[in-house]
Amino acid sequence: MTSSTDRSGPVVPTGSGGSAFSVSHRYRLDISYDGTDFSGWARQPGIRTVCGVLEEAFSTVLREPVELTVAGRTDAGVHASGQVAHFDVAGVIEEPERLIRRMARFLPQDVRVKRITSVPDEFDARFSALRRHYEYRFSTARYGVDPLDVRGIVSWPRDIDLAAMRDASARLLGLHDFAAFCKRRDGATTVREVQRFDWERVGDQVTAFVSADAFCWSMVRSLVGAIQAVGEGRRTPEWTAALLETRDRSSSVTVAPAHGLSLVRVDYPAAEDLAARNRATREVRGTIPPTATGCC
Repeated sequence: MTSSTDRSGPVVPTGSGGSAFSVSHRYRLDISYDGTDFSGWARQPGIRTVCGVLEEAFSTVLREPVELTVAGRTDAGVHASGQVAHFDVAGVIEEPERLIRRMARFLPQDVRVKRITSVPDEFDARFSALRRHYEYRFSTARYGVDPLDVRGIVSWPRDIDLAAMRDASARLLGLHDFAAFCKRRDGATTVREVQRFDWERVGDQVTAFVSADAFCWSMVRSLVGAIQAVGEGRRTPEWTAALLETRDRSSSVTVAPAHGLSLVRVDYPAAEDLAARNRATREVRGTIPPTATGCC
């Protein structure tokens, strides 16, 4: 939103005749952040969170309260290069690029809004999502992690069997109840469809690629922790698959450290398919508490 006369002042709504707005407009945000110094995504009174910082900045710049809906509520310490959120605001943001530059001055260096896009009212960052893509990185180097990478790569100086890890990961693909890998929340389903779970090694750096329609709290890091145990030879691929028969959180699964995890992309359907996707997701995920915080 821009004022046509004041190029240096606050970004304020402009509309037909400058009168009060009777309709709102929806905008998608593509966001990147270093989660190290945030207590997760979800707003919490008196605590520094990604959502709290962004909402405060946008509310100040746009001069009206802004509330964000996000694709995935990342937990404390988890990063994102492809997070997506949306908000509704009165009036039209006529110069998104200018607003991006304004936000860069208002926001701290560990969070950035990379794109602002006008979207249909049917677009919902959470319920319209087809799948989320995460990457988890760790290093097997004996010296640890290069100082320039230490905030996003976990030191894991152990010998690993990558073939066994890939075997175990492949057994977890598909639609399953991942209760053994999730921290339980009352009324929340733990049924998820994992569509990709693979590993790549380049030198000492090992990366897990994990994609699913959705994730429950601590799921990605628990999956990684379980497969790391297989890679070290402490567990077998068959043990990993057997965990799918467990209906409670397994104490034998170690949750990998948060700072190795990043949300890298969220996929959405074409505009004409958004409403149908929203209905389908709400039917499947209707028991998830809307106030649940923490993911992956």
